[in-house]
Amino acid sequence: MNTILIKLFATALTLSQVTTRPDAVRTQFDPAKDGGQVVAILRDGCAHMRKSFDIEDINLDELISTAMEDPSAVAGDNAPKILHGLDIAELNTSYKQFCKGENPPNSPFEAAAVIAFYNNAVKDLPSAEALRDIKLPSASVILDAAGKPYSETFETHGRRLVVPIEGVPDLVQKAFVAAEDKRFYQHHGIDERGVIRAFVGNLASPGRPAGGSTITQQVVKNLSVGDDVTYERKIREMIVASRLERLQTKPQILGLYLNGIYLGRGAYGIEMAARSWFGKSVGALTLPEAALLAGLPKGPNYYSPDKYPERARERRAYVLSRMKEEGTITEAQMNAALASDLGIKPPDAARQDSGFYLVDHVARETRSFAGLETLTNASYTVRATVNAGLQSALEAALQEGLAAYERGTGRARYEGPELNLSEAIKRIEAAAPAPEPAAEPAPAPEAKKGVRKAAAAKAPAKPTVQPAWQRALVSARPPLYDVRWPLAVVLQTGKNGTKVGLPDGRVASLEPGPARGKLQVYDAVRVRLREGKGSLRAELRVRPTVQGAAIVLENRTGKILAMSGGFSYPLSQLNRVTQAVRQPGSTLKPLTYLAALNAGLQPNTLVMDSAVTLPPIGGVGDSWSPKNYDGGGSGATTIRRGLEFSKNLVTARLLQGGIAAKAPDSLQRVCDIALEAQLYAECERYYPFVLGAQPVRMIDLASFYAAIANEGARPSAYALEAVERDGKPLYRHPDKAPVRIGSADRVAFYQLKTMLQGVTQHGTAAALSGISAYVAGKTGTSENENDAWFAGFSNEITVVVWAGYDNADGVRRTLGRGQTGGHVSVPIARAIFQAAWANGVARTPLAPPSPEAKALIADLPIEPRSGQRVAGGGFIEHFRLKGGQVADTQYALVPRDTLYAMRPDAEDGDYANAEDGADVAGDLFGNLPGGRRTTEDPFAQRRSAETDSGRTADPWGLRRDRREEPQAWPGRDRYGQVNPVPFGSPFDDEGDTRTRQRRRDPDYLFGDDPGY
Repeated sequence: MNTILIKLFATALTLSQVTTRPDAVRTQFDPAKDGGQVVAILRDGCAHMRKSFDIEDINLDELISTAMEDPSAVAGDNAPKILHGLDIAELNTSYKQFCKGENPPNSPFEAAAVIAFYNNAVKDLPSAEALRDIKLPSASVILDAAGKPYSETFETHGRRLVVPIEGVPDLVQKAFVAAEDKRFYQHHGIDERGVIRAFVGNLASPGRPAGGSTITQQVVKNLSVGDDVTYERKIREMIVASRLERLQTKPQILGLYLNGIYLGRGAYGIEMAARSWFGKSVGALTLPEAALLAGLPKGPNYYSPDKYPERARERRAYVLSRMKEEGTITEAQMNAALASDLGIKPPDAARQDSGFYLVDHVARETRSFAGLETLTNASYTVRATVNAGLQSALEAALQEGLAAYERGTGRARYEGPELNLSEAIKRIEAAAPAPEPAAEPAPAPEAKKGVRKAAAAKAPAKPTVQPAWQRALVSARPPLYDVRWPLAVVLQTGKNGTKVGLPDGRVASLEPGPARGKLQVYDAVRVRLREGKGSLRAELRVRPTVQGAAIVLENRTGKILAMSGGFSYPLSQLNRVTQAVRQPGSTLKPLTYLAALNAGLQPNTLVMDSAVTLPPIGGVGDSWSPKNYDGGGSGATTIRRGLEFSKNLVTARLLQGGIAAKAPDSLQRVCDIALEAQLYAECERYYPFVLGAQPVRMIDLASFYAAIANEGARPSAYALEAVERDGKPLYRHPDKAPVRIGSADRVAFYQLKTMLQGVTQHGTAAALSGISAYVAGKTGTSENENDAWFAGFSNEITVVVWAGYDNADGVRRTLGRGQTGGHVSVPIARAIFQAAWANGVARTPLAPPSPEAKALIADLPIEPRSGQRVAGGGFIEHFRLKGGQVADTQYALVPRDTLYAMRPDAEDGDYANAEDGADVAGDLFGNLPGGRRTTEDPFAQRRSAETDSGRTADPWGLRRDRREEPQAWPGRDRYGQVNPVPFGSPFDDEGDTRTRQRRRDPDYLFGDDPGY
């Protein structure tokens, strides 16, 4: 028996069963015993078909005989491939045997062969009950902090918003029924008339085979048995469809269909399609819009209004005519709809192109906080804390900062274009018909204001056609879809320079940088535009290999306003803000200073910035002898200056009696604060901990710095605000106040905050001096410059930035000599703060102490370098009151007698050689040469925290205008000079590096190193 004939009869056996005995469909027959029963079922089925067609006054026998008795209709090269090898005479003989009751002696029918094929086809048949209980994969909508749609999360083939059938207008339902299955409400899952018509039509007319599937069958195909183009699938589909009809009502089945089908633009289901094509919900669709969507299931790509608008109009016209035939609409309604424009919206330009790390984090929080297994098992509305504008700006700042670092260090490498558009451009140029004309440009501002009303009223000029390169560029899907630099296509290379085309049609001259001589025409590359006088120019941007991360946290609430866990999400989905730990370097030093301030030391307490060795803890292990970044020391200095200039030796010496009597006890108190601040689950009790040797999560570091801004109230960072389903709340983030860190009081936290503001005024983060009235923070660099950090805060937000190379392969890679947090991360942080202020975050001067803290603080003038109290006019320091009196701890760690014993005679000329402008600011004790004392306020001429020039208060007179300083790269100091100083410290001290190495006594008192 012919193979095709076997398949046809097995399909006929299925059709006969589901139409004549739907309650008793057999899925297994015995090839040896059930041949007679199979013949009987086939004959019953044929009789049923004839009766069905008699209802429509159609002679089925004559219809089939005509098709099969004219072999020329399907013979030759024009026959459908599916029928090649089929003997039409055998088919005709078989038809007469089963449909006309004849018993031909030469019947080709073999029951055993048909049964064997049928049994195999229905093996492991899916359950119809599973469809009844199915939960369609859904897309959940994520709203930003302003309540606007920000993102969607969905599985592959699951970008849908499930809507109950009751929410779909009757007009929309009827449009799909008219287009896809006009007898939907009459048949029982299988429309035998449609199947036979498709079969006869396929016999009589070569070409694309007709299907004849009902809406129920399409549901089964899409959601259960799959879409294989095989007889086996068709057999399984018909049986499951028949069973589904007995389990669910017609509206329920139609609801599955309307929520399950693919309708183009990546949209599954009627609701997502309505939003994607028309920017509205399904409940707001008009008649022409409903008809357009109802025409898409037949071929979403073939009838795509984006690609083939004329085909889409023709298909819409067919649906409207069917609706008119069914009496759903009037002829007048049909004609009005036919005359209407397609009305589609442009492809959603607002589709997510940023915030992928944050959306991932939100999804994790829905599992942890809301208890949802996944956001794709239903259509949820998720409210997130993200500030959309700030999120995009943060990513742009991070990407530009990392690329700038690699360009400046000579590490940028061009590895080829992101993609090449040659083939796409060729296809567009060869496509027919001609491309749709470009959209009219937006009216000029004057026209919008009504100045050019008359001109606007005239017929528009004939639009120009977009060049093929522009169309290819606009429709390109770059692999790095979240990179903020615009994509451009190379149009020209060679001696006359390099030209690139931009998505808006403009052409710019390109500076190719590291890609010089490597670019090819139609390469798609990333650029940064430089617009100004003259021709448009662009600079090539190369994807860096260095990584980075950044977070913006709202201090009072812990809301994550923006977050990026890496350079680009497609390159790496590891969120380095929440899923990785790195050594924080000096950004952890505030813990030690906080413990010292809480122990009663004042910011003006003197500490020796000189060599120190701490004994092993408990007598086990080695002693510890840290070093400063430059290997030297600057003698006695205040705690404030020790933090502002990130002195390792000062930090270590605070463990020697500054916090507790013994160093191990001091370390324990620092650990206690770290644990209470939830920086760590465990504190590694070894001395390098105080210099940031123990790795930390960035998100935890951000919460700690927010606590400093809040005078000790630590917020819990979160990104998930609420979850709803069908308008019903499922979860809402509880309103809870930040938890106070009890290991230190408000006074200590406020004093620490003012010291961190000094870091941004004139310390290691002096590049932020222009905004230091609003920002305090700390830089950090780990061992061998493997990590570069900045953690800082304003009144409203905390910003943390990290840069470094991934070390998952076990290899730690340095950023290079001199690549500290101040050089690499501070410029990124500055851009993020500016972006925050531009996106709704308030910009206010750092707040004074709270009433609770102010009652225990006295503001008194001091000489800033020595910490010595003066009568008036000096730097205003914030002193803790104890029993209503200022606790004087200036000499608590360095006795006054020791300092005086080290004081040089005025005659020996040391003053003449003193560093850092001692002839102006005086020595450590505020004395000027000749016995004069200074009462001059170092802030007098620049008392304003920020002026139009961007310069800020600098009581030491050391700060240069950092805005004009050259960037320091490997082997150079921050002023661009060659730096021969060895970098051997185990952990960072971001003090100054000199152009020559001077001999220096570590305990020399009067030559304070300014640092930077």
